[in-house]
Amino acid sequence: MALTIIVGLLILVLAAVPVAAVLGILSFVLDHISMGGSLTPALAEIYWDKSKEFILVAVPMFILLGEIMLRAGIAQRMYGAVIQWISWLPGGLMHANIGSCTIFAASSGSSVATAATVGTVAYPEIEARGYNERLFLGSLAAGGTIGILVPPSINLIIYGLLTDTSVPELYLAGIIPGIVLSSLFMLAIFVACIYRPAWGGTKVETTWAQRIKCLPDLLPPILLFMAVVGSIYGGIATPTEAASIGVCMAVLIAAYFKTLNWEMMKAAFEGTMRTTAMIMLIVFAAIFLNFVLGFMGITQAMLNFIRDMGLTPVQTVLLIIVFYLFLGMFMETLSMMLTTVPIVFPIIMALGVPEFSDVWFGILITLLMEAALITPPIGVNLYVIQGIRLRGGEFNDVAIGAIPFLIAMLGMILLLVAFPNIATWLPTLVYH
Repeated sequence: MALTIIVGLLILVLAAVPVAAVLGILSFVLDHISMGGSLTPALAEIYWDKSKEFILVAVPMFILLGEIMLRAGIAQRMYGAVIQWISWLPGGLMHANIGSCTIFAASSGSSVATAATVGTVAYPEIEARGYNERLFLGSLAAGGTIGILVPPSINLIIYGLLTDTSVPELYLAGIIPGIVLSSLFMLAIFVACIYRPAWGGTKVETTWAQRIKCLPDLLPPILLFMAVVGSIYGGIATPTEAASIGVCMAVLIAAYFKTLNWEMMKAAFEGTMRTTAMIMLIVFAAIFLNFVLGFMGITQAMLNFIRDMGLTPVQTVLLIIVFYLFLGMFMETLSMMLTTVPIVFPIIMALGVPEFSDVWFGILITLLMEAALITPPIGVNLYVIQGIRLRGGEFNDVAIGAIPFLIAMLGMILLLVAFPNIATWLPTLVYH
């Protein structure tokens, strides 16, 4: 039955049926086949109970925060400042792409928003400075994935909701892996440009006076990060309230830069409503599917199947990683997490390994979602970067350019399995 469900998901997704509709269709079909349609009348009550979750309010607030940063020009100023500080490395502005994505992600929470924002600002530099287009585009697609790993992350909020895991602990757990992953991306660029210096384009000429002068442009995203994350760990606000604080700060920063106006806010609200509607429709469709799967006993059957294989805990985790890497080629990341975590999470918890905790698995699953974002044919970030190419070009350029970063990400995933403390050290230090 589990195999049938996965095959059904893949067929409907490949048929270009919207993800929310895919999940809804499967839910109703499985309910009528296995339960005689008895669960469908409970749909309204299920949705009402889940929609009352206070943590869900953080999702549109973090999306709005990213929209304001983009449309108020905060991201463009930040990118210009990062260029001055790290573009001296072999690879030049490609390091600035990764650095800017990391900083923007620390106040956005969305991979798509991060890739689109930094990509839009950086793309004109490819031709202007003679970069290898494939590698440059790959750095933008890969850098954008960091948006769902470092706090504040929308995906970690939804994971916490699905598994009843502490969101503040998840946020802390994502910081060190986020920094390590960014470093691995920059290492991939460094190695590629040492091997082929021509790929690194012409260097940006700068002086220490220019670097010091641009420092104020780095302050807004840093202040936003401190306001959001600092208010959570200072005990001042919940993650939802912290998101609201971030939005208020972003509005004040926009006013300071004289970019706050009705047209800007209208565009930000419209973008927020579109993205939120898409996410919530998928979330609630997946909630009903998970409810049906629970009544059918699919979760327990999968758990028994894994146990009967006689694998060690590490082998089980590696099997799950391979499963997600394959599934990520065909499914959108959020829907993949919503449909599989309720089945896979109990398997991980049943392994009985203290290091493989709920917080650790949250970071592992997020890294696997990041890998899916740059894995063709469904890798969303690849399409986002392809969409900003003003001169056009083949989609393969972006996909091939992302390969070195995908390899670096797989290395990060294996590091996290070998050394779980990379994710759990900070939460343990603060909360235990």
